[in-house]
Amino acid sequence: MTMMNARVHSGSRGWAQQAAVAAMAALATGSALAVGDLKGGPGVNQLNLHEPVTRIAADQMWLHNFMLIICLVIFVAVFGVMFYSIFKHRKSKGAVSANFHESVAVEIAWTVVPFLIVIGMALPATKVVVAMKDTTNADLTIKATGYQWKWGYDYLKGEGEGIGFLATLDTAQRESSNSGRPEQVDNYLLKVDNPLVVPVDKKVRIITTANDVIHAWMIPAFGVKQDAIPGFVRDTWFKAEKVGDYYGQCAELCGKEHAYMPIHVKVVSAQDYTAWVDAKKKEAAAKADDPSKVWEQAALIARGEQVYANNCAVCHKPDGKGAGPIKALDGSAVVTAEDKLAQIAVLLNGRLDKGMPAWKQLSDTEIAAVVTYTKNSWSNKTGQTVQPSEVVAARK
Repeated sequence: MTMMNARVHSGSRGWAQQAAVAAMAALATGSALAVGDLKGGPGVNQLNLHEPVTRIAADQMWLHNFMLIICLVIFVAVFGVMFYSIFKHRKSKGAVSANFHESVAVEIAWTVVPFLIVIGMALPATKVVVAMKDTTNADLTIKATGYQWKWGYDYLKGEGEGIGFLATLDTAQRESSNSGRPEQVDNYLLKVDNPLVVPVDKKVRIITTANDVIHAWMIPAFGVKQDAIPGFVRDTWFKAEKVGDYYGQCAELCGKEHAYMPIHVKVVSAQDYTAWVDAKKKEAAAKADDPSKVWEQAALIARGEQVYANNCAVCHKPDGKGAGPIKALDGSAVVTAEDKLAQIAVLLNGRLDKGMPAWKQLSDTEIAAVVTYTKNSWSNKTGQTVQPSEVVAARK
């Protein structure tokens, strides 16, 4: 029995050794690396900074290399002199230490030389830092709000003003991570459902803040990293010079799902950006006119005032008094009636005998809004609210 156990253990050790050798061979050949470099994102075994796509990022890379060279030269010079002195003036060679108390030349040298080195490093560094903070004259201003654990984007100024959305980690990638057997893809945990879209060669100002804890908005290829702090507004900027997709992550430990808070910026041409803005605004308009949406009365009245001014005021007058054969809406029995369907039916079907055309071409939300507006304007203080779903039902 003892010999059998020994044989089993020996076989297990042999299998483990074979598996280890096979794994090392696979790594050596690169076959175990199923993922590749992500353009605009991290690379496999990356040692250097990301490939820069903005002037600031390029300056940062130059500054990094410049400082590295200076530090390397200082290191070699200091330790070279030190080791040379140790070797050249060792006791076995009969070296005798000098006996002196001060040297004006040495004092001047080790004061002036470090001063010149610091100035030589500070001047280019200051130039880059000042440029990083210059957010003036931006073509586009976007607010990035950090949430646990997603980013919210609001286009505040420039083309696309008024657009807003949330960007969260792609559901498939989150499920892949939760499974414990993540799919081997280049953009693992970097894919989002709604990437931030910006035009190429335009200065984009990013205003950062947060809703809960401290986050940080970072895109290495842009040379941008700015903290997003609750109750505070910070800003940074970038001007991407190449069309493409660029990736980053929240760079401030913000909770248990910090790793699931990626940033994806899609840089497109001016024409593609305009097309994207148009599509987003149409999408927002369609969402706003969703007949299943339940509106607050104040929002419906504000929307209804616009619809009335564009379509109704020319006949019924802005004050709702009407003129000539056009019936007044101010004080109208149909408008003030408790039965809301009466006025909805007039809008949908018209009253040709009264010169009132049908307005079926208006959306359900627009009809609900204008009915709510007229029921609560002028002397018509009914307090009634008509929801788009009621118009949908009346159309049937």
